[in-house]
This record gives sequence, structure tokens and C-alpha cells, in this order.
Amino acid sequence: MKKDSQQEKILYLCGTPIGNLEDITLRALNILKEVDLIAAEDTRHTRKLLNHFKISTPVTSYYEHNQDKKAPYLIEKIKSGTKVALVSNAGMPGISDPGYLLIKLALQNNIKIVVIPGVTALITALVISGLPTNQFIFAGFLPRQSSERKKFLSKMVNEERTIIFYEAPHRLTKVLKDILIIWGDRRIALARELTKKYEEVLRGTISQVLSTLEENRIKGEITLVIEGKLKEEKIQKENLSSVSESIVDFMRNLKKTKTSHREIIRLTRERFGLSKNIIYKKLLELKEEFE
Repeated sequence: MKKDSQQEKILYLCGTPIGNLEDITLRALNILKEVDLIAAEDTRHTRKLLNHFKISTPVTSYYEHNQDKKAPYLIEKIKSGTKVALVSNAGMPGISDPGYLLIKLALQNNIKIVVIPGVTALITALVISGLPTNQFIFAGFLPRQSSERKKFLSKMVNEERTIIFYEAPHRLTKVLKDILIIWGDRRIALARELTKKYEEVLRGTISQVLSTLEENRIKGEITLVIEGKLKEEKIQKENLSSVSESIVDFMRNLKKTKTSHREIIRLTRERFGLSKNIIYKKLLELKEEFE
């Protein structure tokens, strides 16, 4: 493609397959052929895709650890007339990857953004989950450290919308245990290797999925879709008889993880909306059991 400094300055955001290569759009293939340069999160990964479709466009790296230097470089290339397409390893660029910085700089430099839509793991997992899809929230990756993760989860304990996370397989069990402790035993869908040969979706409560994971080691790209907090009136109608026991179980689980009494009181208040005095009295009643 001939460069022309007078032509419209454009950054293309191209969605790419999350597994099955046939999920790429014809429009994306045409753009990847026509641009002068492709900025890729992992050049090796992207070249496999390009080779499959016999695309010879030059590729340059743009990833988390070089974005601060590479983003301004790419902006200058676009301003000089080079047409650039941004791709991630899988799915839509800008979702849980370094694309945001480049997009932000492009807009600041009056560069037009053209999105070439494609598949995304979070939407694919949501619609296959069997959980409510009318309202949802995507929270990306949870913090790696358990203490930070628990703080993050505590802030979201009252979220009523369906919640979506990405997670690495080696942290999965610890993450689910933290969610179980903080949020209780909600319904969940664990989707892995979406659109690939070994695609699998585990559905059930968190405790049921944890039980399955104890018997089967899980691998691959994972998306978690978790039920939001049920509204209080719905809890009273569907589970009124077991609410008090659920509270006790919640407190027991916190105590087993050596959570302090002050933290147990705070988390229980957030989860069930009870007064501090009621929770404190319940802790006293359970003192012998805890000791």
C-alpha cells in the first residue's frame, strides 16, 4: 500500500480468533492484507495466523513491556502515512491487553479509530454460561495475591449483575476458594478453550465445580462467569429457611482461613446486611466451636 502523508490517518483494531481460525471475518482478513504494518502482542503467535491465510504484511511487536516506547513510535508511523492494524493474541484488542494506551494516544493525535469486530472470550462465555445475560460486568483478571484478591472481591460482594473474570489455570482453585469464602456458594460457569477442539464448560455451584477440579486438572484459557448477588426478597422467598445456617457456614469458612474476628464481622455485614451486634453475638455463640 503506497504511503501518502495527505491521506486520512487511521488505526485499525482487528478482532482475531480466540481459538478456531475460521472465526476471523473476511473484513479482518482484507484489512490485515491491505495495511502496511501489523502491531501484535506476540509476533510469533500472529505470524501463525497470517501464514495460515497467506498474508505477508510486516509485523512488529507491541506488548505490555514495550508499550510505553512502542506506542509513540506507532503513532508517528501512522502520522507519516503508514496504515497500522493492531491485533492481540486472541479476541478484540484493548480488552485486558496493552491496546488501551495506543488507542488513547491515537485519539489524542486526531487519528481515526476503525474497529473490525471479532469474537471475544467474555461474550462467548457469557452466552454459553446459562446465567443472566441482560446485565453483566467484566472485571478482567483478579489480583494475583490472595490478600489483594479478597479485598477486591469484598468490594464487589453486593454486585447483582452477572460477573465475568479471566483467570489462569494454575491460580483457578485458589481463586474459586476465595470467591466461595467472600461471596458464598453461587452458581458459576467455568469456560475453557472456547471454540477450540477441547472446549469445555463446567456449570454448577462454586463448591460443585471445586469438587470436579479436585479430580481433574484443568488447562487452557479460562473464563469465569459468576452469578450476581441475589436480591434480598428473592433470597427470602427461595431460601428463607436456610439463611441463618448459611450465615454460620459463611463465618465458619472465614474462620478456617484464619480471618480475624473484626474482618469476619465486616465481611458478614457486607454479605448479609446484618447488624454488627448480631454478628458479634453469633461469634460468641460459636466461640467454643472455633476454639
